[in-house]
Amino acid sequence: MSDKAKKQLRWVRLDNAAKIYPAARRRNWSSVFRQSVTLTENIDEDVLKSALGVTVKRFPSIAARLRRGAFWYYLEQVESPPEIKREQSCPLAFMSRDEIRECAFRVIAYRNRIAVEYFHSLTDGSGALVFLKSLTAEYLEQKYGISIPCEQGVLDRREPPRQSELEDSFPKYASKVPASRKDTNSWQLSGTPEENGFLNLTCFKISVGDIRALAHKYGVTVTVLVSAAVMQALLNLQKEKVQNEKKRKRIKILIPINLRSLFPSTTLRNFAMYTVPELDPRLGEYDFEEICNVIKHKMGTEFTAKYMSRVIATNVNDEKNPLVRLIPLPLKNLVMKAIFDNVGIKKSCLDVSNLGLVRLPEIMQKYVTRVDFILGAKAASPYNCGVISYGDTMYVNFVRNTVEPELERHFFNVLHEMGLELEVESNKSTREEML
Repeated sequence: MSDKAKKQLRWVRLDNAAKIYPAARRRNWSSVFRQSVTLTENIDEDVLKSALGVTVKRFPSIAARLRRGAFWYYLEQVESPPEIKREQSCPLAFMSRDEIRECAFRVIAYRNRIAVEYFHSLTDGSGALVFLKSLTAEYLEQKYGISIPCEQGVLDRREPPRQSELEDSFPKYASKVPASRKDTNSWQLSGTPEENGFLNLTCFKISVGDIRALAHKYGVTVTVLVSAAVMQALLNLQKEKVQNEKKRKRIKILIPINLRSLFPSTTLRNFAMYTVPELDPRLGEYDFEEICNVIKHKMGTEFTAKYMSRVIATNVNDEKNPLVRLIPLPLKNLVMKAIFDNVGIKKSCLDVSNLGLVRLPEIMQKYVTRVDFILGAKAASPYNCGVISYGDTMYVNFVRNTVEPELERHFFNVLHEMGLELEVESNKSTREEML
C-alpha cells in the first residue's frame, strides 16, 4: 500500500447517521451496542490479544477513536489494539467521553465468550457482525491451527481495507426528492430507575423452526412476527397502566432496515434507516393478525430503494447546507442534541432490531455455540430489544434500566399463549416472574 493510501486510512469523517451520537450523549447514556460469540472452550486471552492485534489493522473505521474537529467529529484509526477487558456487573456499561476518545469499542473476554461493544458512530449491526466474525476467525485460526475460508462475512485480515468498506454510502444513494419529517409522538415506558447505571438483561431463547412456523401461519416474516409480539405486549402493558382509553397514546416501535439489501454497498460503516409502524389504541382493540398486517404493509411500502433514497436525502440535505457546515461544532452539538431530545427519542417506544440468521464458514460452526446481539437502553426510554439467530435458536434480548420486568412479562405471555416454548435467561429476572 502506498504512503498516500495509508494516510487516507488514518481517519474518516463520520458518516451521515453517525453524527448524531456524539451530540446526543449525556452523563448517563451513550449509544453503545454489543455483539458476542460463545465458544466451546474458555477464552485464551493471550491468543485473543494477538488475534485482535491482527484484526484491527483490517478495520480502520471500526478500530478507531472519536476525534473532535472545528466543524465535525471524525474517526481516527487506533495505532494499537485496546487491552482485553473483563466483564462488568452488567453488559453495556456507560462509555465515557474519555474512553470514546481513546478507543470507541471494547473487547471483553468472559469464560468462553468474546464480546465486542461498539459506540454507534463506528458502525451499525451489520458492519459490527463482520468485525466480530473476522476477529473470531482469527482467534480460532491462531488457537487451533486451522484455516478458515474468507466467506459468510469473514474477511481476510491480511489484506488491506477496501475503499468501498470505508465510504459513507448515504450521500451516494440519496434521492433528489427528500421525504417529510412529520411524525407523531408515542407512548413512553417508565419504571423505577436502577442505581449506578445497572442494566437488566432478559434473553428469550426460541426455536428457529417454531418461530418460522408461527410466522408462516400469519403469512409474515420472522421480523414482522417478533415485532408484532412486542407491539401486542406494549398494548397490553399500556392497557394495564392507563385505565382511561382516551388517555392512551400511540404504540410505535422503530425497526432498523439494513440498506445494503437495497443498494449495492459494501460499507462497514453505518448504513441503515428505519421504519416505524404504529397503532392507535384509542381506535379500539387490535387482534394479533391485524398487528402483523399493519407492520407487514408498513415495511412493504417503505422497504424499497426509491422510498429509502428519499429518507436518506432528507438527512443528507441538512448536512450539505452551507450554513450548517460553517456552524462551529459546539453550537452544532447543542442544536443536534435539542433535535434528538425533542424529535428523535419521542417517536417510538423502543427499537426492535433483528440481525437475522448468522451464517459462518462450516469449519467455524463446531467451535461457536451461540451468538448474541444486545442494544443499549434508549436515551429517554428504559427499553430496547436486539434479536439474532444462530443454528436452531433465536435469541431475543431485552435490555432495560428500570427495576420492573413489565414489558418482558407481557412479551412472554403473548408468545406463550400462542403455543411457543420460550426459555428465559436473565441477570435478574426468572421465568416464573414472566408468568
